Amino acid sequence: MFNIEQLTAFFGWCSVINMGFLIATTILLIVLKDLISTIHSRLMGLDKNKLQDLYMNYLAHYKIAIIMLNITPYFALKLMA
Repeated sequence: MFNIEQLTAFFGWCSVINMGFLIATTILLIVLKDLISTIHSRLMGLDKNKLQDLYMNYLAHYKIAIIMLNITPYFALKLMA
């Protein structure tokens, strides 16, 4: 069974890893926008403009998931400890 300190550390590291992945994905989508859009439009048969909307939708949903599932429990546990 986990104690509060272990859970706090777990959620803290989950937050760091997921934020790192979010930042890396955002940077790659900005820097390699044309290459990634070309590859995905060929694979999925979608328009490049539609893909840009899907990328932003993905990033927004992922950020909300990180806040709700990693950062909020981390701060709640920090307040308890």
